[in-house]
Amino acid sequence: MQIGVDAARAVENRRVFVVDDDDITATVLQFMLQDENETHLLSDLAALATSPLTPDLLLVGVALLAAHGAPSALKTECGGARLLAVADRDAGTAAEWATSAGADGVLWKPLTVETVRRAVDRQLGRRTELHIPVAVR
Repeated sequence: MQIGVDAARAVENRRVFVVDDDDITATVLQFMLQDENETHLLSDLAALATSPLTPDLLLVGVALLAAHGAPSALKTECGGARLLAVADRDAGTAAEWATSAGADGVLWKPLTVETVRRAVDRQLGRRTELHIPVAVR
C-alpha cells in the first residue's frame, strides 16, 4: 500500500537499513519507508558486516547503539552512511549520548509516517517542507 508516495523519490533507489531490537518498531519503520526507499530490515548490527549492500542511511535503536559503542565507528564501517538513532521519549540520556558520539540525529517515538519520512528525507539530502507551528489566540 502506498501512502502519499512521491514517484521521483520512489525510483531514486536510496538504501535505508533498519536495525532495532524491538521487532515491532523495526517492522513499522520498514513499512513506512519501503514505498520511497529500498528498505532492508536487519536483525542485529552483526548482519551489517555480512551484507553485500552499502546503506545510505542507518536507523538503529538506541539500545543497540549503546551496546555496540560509538555511532561514529558504525558509520565508518558502513562506508560513511548517515545514522539516525531511534529512541523512546524516556531514553533522553541515551539519545543525547548517541548524538554526541556521532549519530546524525534522533528519531523519537511515537513514530508517524510524516515525521519518519521527513527525517529520512532530510538525512538523505532530499528537499523537505518546512513546517512552522503557528499559535492562534
